[in-house]
Amino acid sequence: MNIFKTASYSWWQIGLLKFALLSIGLAIGAYWPAVFLPYAVWLAALGALLGLYLAYAWIKQ
Repeated sequence: MNIFKTASYSWWQIGLLKFALLSIGLAIGAYWPAVFLPYAVWLAALGALLGLYLAYAWIKQ
């Protein structure tokens, strides 16, 4: 079984994936704020760096 196989998704399927991840993130943030609060700055910085990398990779193509 190859979990890293190539797949193609339509725009609405990617939208559902993003909505699912957003919903999970909001649920975790609502129920466990004390756990993640000390790492909020590091998590925001990591998210910004990963977003910049993805934007760079997208523009480069």
